[in-house]
Amino acid sequence: MYPLAALCIWLVGLFSLISCKMPHSVKNLSYTAVPSDPLDTRIYRLENGLTIYMSPNSKEPRIYTSIAVRAGSKNDPAETTGLAHYLEHMLFKGTDSIGSLDYEKEKIELQKIIDLYEQYRSTDDPDKRADIYRQIDSVSNIAAQYTVPNEYDKLLSSIGARGTNAYTWVEQTVYLNDIPSNQLENWLTIEAERFRNPVMRLFHTELETVYEEKNMTMDSDSRKIWENLYASLFRKHTYGTQTTIGEAEHLKNPSIRNVIDYYRAWYVPKNMAICMAGDFDPDEAISIISEKFSVLEAKPVPEFIPPVEEIIQEPVETHVYGPESEELVIGFRFDGANSQDALYLAVIDKILFNQTAGLIDLNLNQQQMVLDAGSMLIPMKDYSTHILSAKPRENQSLDDVRTLLLEQLELLKQGDFPDWLPEAVINDMKIEELKTWESNKGRTESYVDAFIWDMEWGTYQERLETLASITKEELIMFAREHYVCNYAVVYKHHGKDKESPKIAKPPITPLSVNRSQASEFARELLSRTPATIEPEFIDFEKDITTTAITGDIPLLSVHNDENDLFSLYYVFDTGTNHNRSLDTALDYLTYLGTSTMSPREFNQELYRIGASFSVYTSEDHLYIKLSGLQQNFTKAVQLIEDLLVDAAPDNEALEKLKDGILKERADDKLSKRKIMFEAMSSFGKYGPSSPFTNVLSNEEIAAATPQTLLDNIHQLLRYRHRVFYYGPLQPEKAAATLSKLPHLSGELLPPPGETVFEELSRKEGLVYVVDYDMTQAEVLMLKKDLPYDASRVPLITLFNEYYGGGMSSVVFQELREAKALAYSVFSVYRTPRTKREHNYIFSYIGTQSDKLPEALEGIEGLMQHLPESPELFQTAQNGIREKIRTERITREKILFSREDARRLGNDHDLRRDIYAQIGNFSFDDIKAFHQERLRPENSVMLVLGKLENLDMETLGKYGKVETLTLEELFGY
Repeated sequence: MYPLAALCIWLVGLFSLISCKMPHSVKNLSYTAVPSDPLDTRIYRLENGLTIYMSPNSKEPRIYTSIAVRAGSKNDPAETTGLAHYLEHMLFKGTDSIGSLDYEKEKIELQKIIDLYEQYRSTDDPDKRADIYRQIDSVSNIAAQYTVPNEYDKLLSSIGARGTNAYTWVEQTVYLNDIPSNQLENWLTIEAERFRNPVMRLFHTELETVYEEKNMTMDSDSRKIWENLYASLFRKHTYGTQTTIGEAEHLKNPSIRNVIDYYRAWYVPKNMAICMAGDFDPDEAISIISEKFSVLEAKPVPEFIPPVEEIIQEPVETHVYGPESEELVIGFRFDGANSQDALYLAVIDKILFNQTAGLIDLNLNQQQMVLDAGSMLIPMKDYSTHILSAKPRENQSLDDVRTLLLEQLELLKQGDFPDWLPEAVINDMKIEELKTWESNKGRTESYVDAFIWDMEWGTYQERLETLASITKEELIMFAREHYVCNYAVVYKHHGKDKESPKIAKPPITPLSVNRSQASEFARELLSRTPATIEPEFIDFEKDITTTAITGDIPLLSVHNDENDLFSLYYVFDTGTNHNRSLDTALDYLTYLGTSTMSPREFNQELYRIGASFSVYTSEDHLYIKLSGLQQNFTKAVQLIEDLLVDAAPDNEALEKLKDGILKERADDKLSKRKIMFEAMSSFGKYGPSSPFTNVLSNEEIAAATPQTLLDNIHQLLRYRHRVFYYGPLQPEKAAATLSKLPHLSGELLPPPGETVFEELSRKEGLVYVVDYDMTQAEVLMLKKDLPYDASRVPLITLFNEYYGGGMSSVVFQELREAKALAYSVFSVYRTPRTKREHNYIFSYIGTQSDKLPEALEGIEGLMQHLPESPELFQTAQNGIREKIRTERITREKILFSREDARRLGNDHDLRRDIYAQIGNFSFDDIKAFHQERLRPENSVMLVLGKLENLDMETLGKYGKVETLTLEELFGY
């Protein structure tokens, strides 16, 4: 059908098969590799079937690891959906060795719990179910006496791991860790044990945590959209017939036996892969992996036969409702990630939307026909989906949004896009790939994709070459055949969801938390002494080269010796506190061209040369970022500076922008996240007058003229600023190149005067409540404390690690593990961004409304009394020490590390102080800090939830209760 592309695909696939067969003998193990692979990938397979992907990278002494299992929600039994996700949670609970004090006694109680749950799920009588659950609760407390909760997390924290987490999706469950390179053997010892024989302990409290996660999804409008879209696209396949989180009824009636059966069926070596990238010797690493993981028994993998979906003959429409803003989403179904479809889709997706010069970018976003339009390709093993989405403008119907999105597909089918665009898309993909593979995480994510999709690494590696062979004519032919009336569309309306089930709060007796004990496995592992890695700290003078572009404009440079990409930043000490019009002016800039180039021509040229630019503003500073290929550095800089000094007015664009801003402001007042973490958080710190509300009023927006906004833009380069450069040019050459540009000459102006907002000190407890239609209630607790002082940072760092900063902290253990009061909870003593700001006690919990009294009591109880655990204190100390020893701040992060230090008045890398002092503290130090600083009185409590479900009497115990309107929070 597409002869040239088909031939190229066949040839690349053949070459990949040949090139991957390059065995190398390594202690009786062999690996495959692809010639000219920039990642130097080695792929091993142990005798039991376990696959290992390796990419050595000595940039920093750390290793990013992903252990992937080819099993997800599509493999869940139909009668117990959500099982794959639940098993993911249970893989953090330990084994008969990790987390167990006396497994022989514990397993007797665990078997009772397994049997009780089978009785529970087969019983319909409410009274009998309640009685069985009381037994489950009682036996669970007995079993908990023999466990060490969160011991897995404590072990990982002790060895200096960070980012310990996992995720489950439709066909994969992936376990993540970023570890110090000297702890590789310890990590492999832990992980091999973790997957050997996971124990389903602490089940009923973890199930309650999953309930809370389910509540979060029921409060998520975006989750409703995706679940309905996939249900329409996949009528037979479990991609659409069941969800990852699971049905509420199934969560209420769990089966531990089914969880165990799922583990035994799918968590087998042939169905798993260890993906790792970082600073290690591959020969040594595979030797350890073989020793540790060969104990896993080889087993056959159950066959999953994907149902064959029928062709969609006409659009399938679904309507969903929720409290957030309206949106329209269109989805098309295609063949899977290994198919020819996926190759064409990768190019087509970026022809439609590449955030600069795609059809959706230019025709819908730049022309301001809709709000936030875009497209997204989601490759999966059995099928792929291509998604188009947009939000309506004020008084615009969702039908109109649908028509406009589909019109872009018609333009694609007509070939109404530049001939050069497919080549530019491939260049863009190459740049993205280079950026992705700069990080160890990005490398392992590529390995995970290849493994889950069952794709040869050679095929994955060379896919861009294959894509480059696809012609414009072939893309048009593909689009004409595949983008017809075969799609699903979801209309997301603003309104009440009448089908939002609620999971009732079960009675749970808090479990005992054996913080001061450790399993024999943990004691032995932590007694080991790995080779020491010495820390490396940034020296701002040596690691950053400072030159001058002109007398007033310094250039701060860090050399890129990895690839031919550059990043350039214009950094201004000017923000919205200096100029309330700045945000609006910079928004306006994105819709403008110059006196010689239309907006369309400008964006097309920027994309054609492989460059991109973005702008970030805050209350006190502004960044303009330009990045791309070094070969086009001068051209890219010239384009951006021409735009800044020669942006041409456009009255129509401004009028559309005004309408768009007003609609986005209305939508912001429907966004739970915007309300809680921006509007309410700012109100809690400053009251009604704050940096958040320091914006142009709706009336001022309406009165804005092109010239007033352009004056703000044209004057930007006349203000004092500095330039950051990360790229392959030597600093002197970069400075010389920039100095030749005409816009960087003349004396620069100081920043405009700044409006300073005072953080409020409270003399009594206050509770601010905002009504929002949701299942959960979310709470932020804030309390202003001392001004920033760098000398306190080492102790604060240790306190946060022990108290509330991670999964091994006392806050997480008490409120999530022992009491099952939340899915997400944390409490930290937060230091500020700038020297003039204060430290804050900052606590958060999201929980069912009927659990709120217990949750608040739990948070306040921990603020009044700090549980003591010498073992946990040692874990916190060791973890911080190991992380600092192996952390390397590199690339452009060096420049921003200096910038962050400067804003706090620090002249050196503060990690040096933390590392030098962390071992000098005792538990008494953090106990004294807790007693002095974490006093809950006079705190501000911010509560977001459905007013009728909130216990106002309980809230009144914490201070004077006041219900706030959205107008009071947002200022408009």
